Amino acid sequence: MTVATPTSTREIPDVRHPRYDVGERPFIVIWETTRACDLACRHCRAEAIPRRDPLELTTEEARALIDEIAAFGRPSPIFVITGGDPIKRDDLPQLVAYATSRGIPVALSPSATPLVTRERLAELHDLGLKAISLSLDGSRPDIHDAFRGFPGVFERTLRLWDIAYDVGLRVQINTTVTRHNVEDLASIARHLRQHGAALWSVFFLVPTGRGRMLEPITASECEDVMHFLYDVGTVLPVKTTEGHHFKRVVLQRARLAKGATPDAPLSVGSLYRRLREQLGPDWTPGPRERRSPMDVNAGRGFVFISHRGDICPSGFLPSSAGNVRTSSLRDVYRSSDLFHGLRDPSRLRGRCGRCEFASVCGGSRSRAYAVTGDPFAEDPLCAYQPQ
Repeated sequence: MTVATPTSTREIPDVRHPRYDVGERPFIVIWETTRACDLACRHCRAEAIPRRDPLELTTEEARALIDEIAAFGRPSPIFVITGGDPIKRDDLPQLVAYATSRGIPVALSPSATPLVTRERLAELHDLGLKAISLSLDGSRPDIHDAFRGFPGVFERTLRLWDIAYDVGLRVQINTTVTRHNVEDLASIARHLRQHGAALWSVFFLVPTGRGRMLEPITASECEDVMHFLYDVGTVLPVKTTEGHHFKRVVLQRARLAKGATPDAPLSVGSLYRRLREQLGPDWTPGPRERRSPMDVNAGRGFVFISHRGDICPSGFLPSSAGNVRTSSLRDVYRSSDLFHGLRDPSRLRGRCGRCEFASVCGGSRSRAYAVTGDPFAEDPLCAYQPQ
């Protein structure tokens, strides 16, 4: 298989770009409301524990954060409330209601514990919550529950999925790819198709928090998974998290589909062939349009607020450029050296710095930081050799 190299990624509509300058406002703001959680997930970035931290942002500080998000202007950034487990915060309903009153679209990422009930989800939906994300890291209970640290989480996740649909919420399913489940991805995809997921978000492990103890896949295997996800996307909406080179794969495959003259090799390995075969002959393109990936990266359209208020480019890149208790979120996002640098492709080093896709991909700055301590280093999970 071969692929053409685009002369300008912005000429190709297969990658979406925010309709505004991401140097001025983020596309998405994620707030880690708490690090408290009753699960013990093996990949947990936050190394969550059951108890809440007394230094978490207070309700009033959280309302001030929401005011800062609203001050970015319209269209408002998407506001994702996560953790830990945000359901552990008693003030969650009033914060969802307040963000909605400020015109901010709100999504929630809860843990699949008994704290999440039909009544609580219905209440949050009535207060303005638009969507939730649930995690499914295996197609069977033995795979998923071993990853989450407790039995019964798989079945509870499926029940919550049905409940969320019943109360009117959009449901995104998250899957973290590691050595333990990479061969199960096709089965997960088939499960999501049958159950009607609105979006599959596939996360490529960053070795931080408890995730440092997990065995990642290799760069060549990651390339196979990316091409597999491109094929899955003909039927099931797919996005990647900390897998920014999926945008490069989409551009390459789109050029091939459009009959462009190939000038660079595109290799897929045995993992791709196994996963593609496991999808089965009934996985044929449907009438819906493929979901294009969004050109967003750490600090470039994306900002993370920790439970104590630290302003970071990503939850997986825990380098603070300020704190909402003492600094303006807008000023930090727009002007801090860290955020400004992450929006400059010329700062990238190694293969990422030489790559012709740098302006639209940029690699995982979080993974580069976790592996090397340098957020501008090359992404070690990308196998692509720049032309």
